[in-house]
Amino acid sequence: MSVILPVAQRGEEVLKIKAATVANGEFNSEWLLQLASAMHATMLERNGVGIAAPQVYISKRLIIVASRPNPRYPDAPEMDAVVMVNPEILAFSQESCLGEEGCLSVPDERGQVERAQAVKVRYYTLQGEVIETTFEGFPARIVQHEVDHLDGILFVERLS
Repeated sequence: MSVILPVAQRGEEVLKIKAATVANGEFNSEWLLQLASAMHATMLERNGVGIAAPQVYISKRLIIVASRPNPRYPDAPEMDAVVMVNPEILAFSQESCLGEEGCLSVPDERGQVERAQAVKVRYYTLQGEVIETTFEGFPARIVQHEVDHLDGILFVERLS
C-alpha cells in the first residue's frame, strides 16, 4: 500500500515557484518510483484526476494525468493513469473550450477556465523513455492544469 501524502494549499510557497527538472540520473530511481506511486495514491484518495509533484511539497517536474469518473468529476472519461516526467506542451489547438476545474490545493472552489481543446505533449516515462502524444478534451484540460502547477500557476489565476 502506498503512502498518502499531505497536499499543499493555496498560498504556500511551493505552489508559486517553477519546479526543477528531473535530472537524467533520477530516472528509474527508487525515490522517483516511490514518489510517483505515493502521488497516485494521494490523488485517488482525494478523488483527483491529476496531480503535480509541487502539490505534495516536491518541487520537481512530475505530473500524473488520470481522468476517470469520481464524486468530484462524475462525467470524466475513463483513461489509464499517465505519469509524465518533465512534460512539455509542444502545441495547443486553435480551438479552445470553457470547462469547470477544481484543484486539490484549492479545496471547495471551482471555476470555469478556458483551455485549448487539444495539446501535443512531449514527456519522459519514469524509466526515461521519450513519448510524444496528443490529448484532447478533458484529459487535455488536466495536462494543461497540471503543467501550470509546474510553472507556479493555480487555476484560480486563470478564471474568466
